[in-house]
Amino acid sequence: MTTNMETFQFQAEARQVLDLMIHSLYTQKEIFLRELISNASDALDRLRFEALSRPELIGPDEKLEIWIESDPKARTLTISDNGIGMSRDEVIANIGTIAKSGTRELLQSLRDKASETLTTLIGQFGVGFYSAFMVADRVTLLTRRAGEEKAVRWESAGDGTFTVTEGSKFTRGTSITLHLKKFEEDAEIDDFTERWVIERIVERYSDFVAYPIIYKSHDSKEPDRTLNSMKPIWTRPRSEVTDDEYKEFYKHISHDWNEPMRTWSFRAEGRSEYQALLFVPSQAPLDLFYATGKFGLHLYVRRVLIMEHCEELLPPYLRFLRGVVDSADLPLNVSRQRLQEDRHITQIRKWLTKKVLDSLEEMQKNENESYVRLWSQFGRVLKEGVTDFDNKDKLTALYLFESSNDPQKPTTLKEYVGRMKTDQGAIYFLTGPSRRAVENSPHLEAFRDKGYEVLFLVDPVDEILAQWLPEFEGKKLKSVGKGVADLGEEKELKEKEREFSKLTTALLRKLEDRLKEVRLSSRLTSSPACLVVSEGEASPHLDRMLKQVKGETTQQKRIMELNPNHEIIVKMRDRADDSVLDDFAEVLYGYALLAEGSELQEPTKFNHAVLRILGKAI
Repeated sequence: MTTNMETFQFQAEARQVLDLMIHSLYTQKEIFLRELISNASDALDRLRFEALSRPELIGPDEKLEIWIESDPKARTLTISDNGIGMSRDEVIANIGTIAKSGTRELLQSLRDKASETLTTLIGQFGVGFYSAFMVADRVTLLTRRAGEEKAVRWESAGDGTFTVTEGSKFTRGTSITLHLKKFEEDAEIDDFTERWVIERIVERYSDFVAYPIIYKSHDSKEPDRTLNSMKPIWTRPRSEVTDDEYKEFYKHISHDWNEPMRTWSFRAEGRSEYQALLFVPSQAPLDLFYATGKFGLHLYVRRVLIMEHCEELLPPYLRFLRGVVDSADLPLNVSRQRLQEDRHITQIRKWLTKKVLDSLEEMQKNENESYVRLWSQFGRVLKEGVTDFDNKDKLTALYLFESSNDPQKPTTLKEYVGRMKTDQGAIYFLTGPSRRAVENSPHLEAFRDKGYEVLFLVDPVDEILAQWLPEFEGKKLKSVGKGVADLGEEKELKEKEREFSKLTTALLRKLEDRLKEVRLSSRLTSSPACLVVSEGEASPHLDRMLKQVKGETTQQKRIMELNPNHEIIVKMRDRADDSVLDDFAEVLYGYALLAEGSELQEPTKFNHAVLRILGKAI
């Protein structure tokens, strides 16, 4: 008998995901079983971990197992485990909501391309449980948390609500019963109550699960059968593991329904023994740059899972990797605090980082097309490693940049240096929000005319990278939007300074609230003016980003450079004391902002100045 029934609404986002599941046209509906087995395996892992500090949770001779039971007559399928279980509050929190960063992006993706995203996003957002509704029109969950006396019963028909009541369960763990839908015969969907169907699905997707998956037949004449081999995949020689097995193991630990882009197996032997099986996802997770995103490798000690997200095993710039590390040297009861200080972890991290960077280097050298694809997904994160002093040179060689040399193919710094003109004094770059914004910037005009290649640094992290990477192979990195252009025409400019001094002084006086200097430029060939900053100051792009973070409105004063050969500037030189100068100054400043891709600070003021100048011209 159950008591205290309460009805709850699913969180809005969870309702949308449920709706997607219920009306899914996805043909491989069998993967719901993989997701539920994976959840059961996680529950058993968590029990073992909790029992390290509370040994009374597991009996001395108790076996940890997963059971599958089908009833063809009742059309039900039940997946059970004797893992950690859930309390009432945990059931409501874990199953009623999608409590993970990036939910907005998930739902936007679902709206944009619902047919594709089912297989790419569900596991990533911890909603694999909902896949049960692809095959069931009602799901019942019965659970009891380890160490607690009361059980909880959860039930939903996927209609936007679920009920929670007190249940009756004599052992800890979780049982999920699916009341299966009736599919049309021509839908080509297997009968999930058939033993052979369940055996095939387990063998394909869950053979490596570390706990016995036991099929309990509804027919008393049939004996119980263990369906999986339970061999930890990372302990087996690579020659004995198929690509499909690696792919399914990746999906199991990452909850990503895509196949991995790359699989790496590493083993260290000697005074310390540890091994690693790492995967590069085929797509960057949506929460890769969220502070609340969960990353880190699965840490095992002698095949016992100690930590599901051990961030200490890799530097943050490799956080996109998924996989496991198994060590024979760590104690089973190691704490997170101990991990941060443990010399074995430091040693593993150093070894693993070297192995990964070596593998990336080899990939870049021998499979460049694949490496460029990897870079397109994870280059932004790898650039964060520029602050890693020990691996800076190795990482710098791996970095790819967009450039003026080729609109499609990115370049390494080494390739850039190999193409440099003999009279070129530096590696030139320009930062900005996008390639489109920077490649049309007036700052590039003279550099383009001289045939100097310019790197386009358009990732937010590039602003930090430019500060931490002052040179490469003895060549300084120099922004074409900062300081003096230094293109060998300083003598000619010096001779013209007096000629234009009246105009530069008048413009500075009119715009002194926004400018700290007005000078002639050697970087302009076709535009009348541009705005630059001094060496060591924040670029306009970085300045905008910092303002957004801090919520500031104060403006950094810039330097306006004039093209002394431009017709408009030459004409204004002789009208520096004309009444039109006020409007001219406003329009010229606005033009320079728009030309570099920045927003007008006072659009109304700019528009009125344009109209007055047009009126006088007509």
